[in-house]
Amino acid sequence: MREKPHLGNMLESRQLSMRPAESIPLTLDEHREVGAELRKSRARIQELCTLIAEVYGPNNQAAFSFSKAADALERLCIDMQTQAARDLPGFHTDDFYS
Repeated sequence: MREKPHLGNMLESRQLSMRPAESIPLTLDEHREVGAELRKSRARIQELCTLIAEVYGPNNQAAFSFSKAADALERLCIDMQTQAARDLPGFHTDDFYS
């Protein structure tokens, strides 16, 4: 059985490569850590989105792109919440990514 690397190291040093035939899901602690990072990122992107829209107007291309980035992070959090529920059946995972 392959040992799973610590999430911090995984996020910093993971190279894009072919997916292993058998993937190992994130652990409870790893989902919590990823969730905390995504929540911070989502909040910050939303703050910047609001700022850019106020400065340049809501019809500006940069404001539009920030809006799309905020929407994408929201979708990512929903997808990761679903994944956490699959990876950790029987655990309360409802607030990891929300």
